[in-house]
Amino acid sequence: MRHGGGCHCGALRIEFESAITPEEMEVRACQCSFCRKHGSHAVSDPAGSVRLILQEEAVVRRYRFGLATTDFLICGRCGVYVAAVMEEAERRYAIVIVSVLDDAARFTQSATPMDYSGEDETARRARRRARWTPADFVIS
Repeated sequence: MRHGGGCHCGALRIEFESAITPEEMEVRACQCSFCRKHGSHAVSDPAGSVRLILQEEAVVRRYRFGLATTDFLICGRCGVYVAAVMEEAERRYAIVIVSVLDDAARFTQSATPMDYSGEDETARRARRRARWTPADFVIS
């Protein structure tokens, strides 16, 4: 299944592919202060793929905090948080924020609160490699 979406103004688009139906996909609610302030619920599928399409690359803002292992992608024009991406050894892994997907209403699982505050950098990177979705950027 392919799920399209993106920010409000269209500068940052996303395509998320997964064989898991939206109704069966685990939805997670990270409990870090950034995700709580955004009210974000995220999905990923290690067997799927994410394409982040930068319609206007200069508008996309990358925010890092904490262990600084991941870029949180936010549209600098409309302010929407779209995805988080970790780059490692020339590979990228991402989570997708459910609310930016055009078919967000189909992701009906209750969000599971997740607390990652006890992880060090090594554990955090290992979890993301194992659970996040392989991702690529497309600049158009």
